[in-house]
Amino acid sequence: MEAIYLALACWMIGSGIDDLWLDFCYLVGRIARPRRSSSSNPSSTAIPPADDPAEHPESLIALWIPAWREDAVIARMIAHNTASIRYSRYHIFAGTYPNDTATLEVLRELEKQFSNLHVSLAPHNGPTSKADNLNWIYQNMLVVEDRIGEEFDIVVIHDSEDLIHPEEFRWLNHYCRDYDFVQIPVLALPTPWWELTHGIYCDEFAETQQKDLPTRNRMGGFAPSCGVGTGYRRHALASLAEAESNRLFEPDSLTEDYLNGLRMHRLGLKQIYLSVAWVKGHPVATREFFPRKFRAAVRQRTRWVTGIALQTWQKVGWSKDWRENYWLWRDRKGLIGNPLSLLSNGLLTASVAGLLPQLSGDLRLAIVAGLLLQSIRIASRIYFTARVYGVCYALLVPVRIPWSNLVNTLATLSALGCFARARWRKEPLLWLKTEHAYPNRQMLNPYSRRFHEVLMDLKMIPRTELDAVAGRKPAGVRLGEYLVAEKLLDWDQLYHALSVLSSFPSARIAVEEIDIEAARSLPRSLMLQASLQPVRRGAESLVIATSEIPTDGLVETVRKFTKRDPFFVLVTPENLEKLRLYVDAPLERLAA
Repeated sequence: MEAIYLALACWMIGSGIDDLWLDFCYLVGRIARPRRSSSSNPSSTAIPPADDPAEHPESLIALWIPAWREDAVIARMIAHNTASIRYSRYHIFAGTYPNDTATLEVLRELEKQFSNLHVSLAPHNGPTSKADNLNWIYQNMLVVEDRIGEEFDIVVIHDSEDLIHPEEFRWLNHYCRDYDFVQIPVLALPTPWWELTHGIYCDEFAETQQKDLPTRNRMGGFAPSCGVGTGYRRHALASLAEAESNRLFEPDSLTEDYLNGLRMHRLGLKQIYLSVAWVKGHPVATREFFPRKFRAAVRQRTRWVTGIALQTWQKVGWSKDWRENYWLWRDRKGLIGNPLSLLSNGLLTASVAGLLPQLSGDLRLAIVAGLLLQSIRIASRIYFTARVYGVCYALLVPVRIPWSNLVNTLATLSALGCFARARWRKEPLLWLKTEHAYPNRQMLNPYSRRFHEVLMDLKMIPRTELDAVAGRKPAGVRLGEYLVAEKLLDWDQLYHALSVLSSFPSARIAVEEIDIEAARSLPRSLMLQASLQPVRRGAESLVIATSEIPTDGLVETVRKFTKRDPFFVLVTPENLEKLRLYVDAPLERLAA
């Protein structure tokens, strides 16, 4: 037991000093943080930007979304983010496989709705790897560039469950003027305190995204991509492809994001990891739900450990530069640290319960020193968790840490087993898929644009005039209707703005397009109450015209009366009334 205690104490002290050194560097960086941007010294770029990112000319951005069995979430992801992103010059590239028919069907319907959406279909069945999926998206982007006659300036990668911050593209457009690789922070969405599994993601990402990764970047270490929210300048991607036999991403890598960060660093490309900054009370970061169940969390972290600690070790080994080796060591030490952390938790619990003999002498001092360093780690995590999720949530960090140690240990053992088995059988490591969920409308509200912001972004009304209108608008009158009444907008402009705000398409529907049988497929009372008029049926959908933005509750109500998926189109009140009169005319003649 003394030998075990001594080994644990040495590890706790060594790892604790390593972490303490990073804490010290973080504090030095906070004190020396630049306050203003400097065009002559890009490394001093202020965060958040010192000037308004909206003032810069918009570069053409390509948003890549690799997908495998994401039919449950990808439609909501694209719809919400298209409505909330405060940027106009971008295209979306969603990649999937021929054998993922459910996701492909959803994407084809979205492609009809969004003119800037392009479906990228791999030439073989999936799943392969995220890297392989991204490589085929890249090939599709080249085809689109030929078609539109313009090259994309920036590529940003996201997953199908991501909640993109409305300012993200503007920030990428700002920072990519000086950097080849820009990483937007990634933070977990909040969940109740009793969800311990998701809570460990909240704690760990709050600390790494606010302290570890930005400090690592300032110290000259390579910036590993987080897989989402990573912006690449186009010429940087060309450099990656040229350096690796035209392979943009390693097809057999499970963590191509991490590997690309290292590759870009070795090519001398400029990287920056943006520390978390708050705008209007919310962090500028990619938000998402991580796995909320124990087994799903172990599965996801198995992929992380396999790709970061094992595959990268196999591919690149160690470096001749001791500074790079230091960061490689930090990324790989979990192979030892995860099981030892869980073992120390168990021994500490058994010791407190009186099941193990008491320690004495130098060994006791060593254990106390190790526990003191671990206490500093806990205090650090509590601080960073509190900044994002509040003090009450952060107070449970000491409870979640042992749970995190259990998840990480099982993931480490699983990764070692999977990696060894694949090497023995000479088989590729496949994309370990985790189930995703997308936030509800209430949680999305803080990340959505407001109506007046859409009007200004579309340059329909100047801010000064909009402020004046808001001041004289009578209470109880909606802003859009008042603007039409004041002849500052017409109905078509208003519904175009509402379409951008809500992500529902707007159109003028002619009465000749109406299928009478489909038009009477919903209860008349519901159609009158909710301002609806079914128009026609698609293969799997029911197209419904409406003059009001549909709520989640209305969508669920409509589903009770039809087996088809409701597809809403915004129309002006005048257009809706014409459609109703046309549908009701035969009934009126029959009544007469």
